[in-house]
Amino acid sequence: MNFDGASFTVCRIDPAQEEVRLFLYDDEGQPHASFRSVNGALRGEGKQLGVAMNAGMYHPNRAPVGLYLEDGTQEMRLVTNAGPGNFGLLPNGVLCLSSGRAEVIESLTYERRQPGCTYATQSGPMLVIDGALHPRFLPKSDSVYERNGAAVAADGTLFFAISNDKVNFHHFGRLFRDVLKTPNALYLDGNISRLYDAGSGRHDAGWPMGPIIGTVEKAE
Repeated sequence: MNFDGASFTVCRIDPAQEEVRLFLYDDEGQPHASFRSVNGALRGEGKQLGVAMNAGMYHPNRAPVGLYLEDGTQEMRLVTNAGPGNFGLLPNGVLCLSSGRAEVIESLTYERRQPGCTYATQSGPMLVIDGALHPRFLPKSDSVYERNGAAVAADGTLFFAISNDKVNFHHFGRLFRDVLKTPNALYLDGNISRLYDAGSGRHDAGWPMGPIIGTVEKAE
């Protein structure tokens, strides 16, 4: 879709009907780092990725910067203090997946609620918080990158979105607030943003990734 002079790809997912997982390490404890590796692991289950994207900031060794839960196992704790980079631009947030539903939750709210996610990834900054753009976003900022993020609509629809053009935070946040109408949205990353879509054949190339989020379907 096009919005305010830029192209975006938006994927709509129903967590009640589609299986959504996070992926980080393979069976040997090494980072998957690519959609190809995740598909290789799923092949043993007779499954494959449907749509997928990178899912949060990570260190040079691919370890997640903030909270990361995979199938109930915590790999990294929640980080609530301010810090350098986009992750530390508070408020940041958590994408939580549990029992057929998804939710984007601001990090301090997550800490208070302890919602019991099966899968979770923390990233930042929040793009939209309770219907408002992040207060630090500037309409005319010249910090532009290809960016990706996730959000959940009031009806439970999970959105993955990636910009096909370079945009600033304000522009990207408005996509979620004004077009997708999501009350909360989470930034996942920029510059290294990548999308996989089995249906269209899209498989973005790029640097090795940290956490990966994707729908899982029966292999063709």
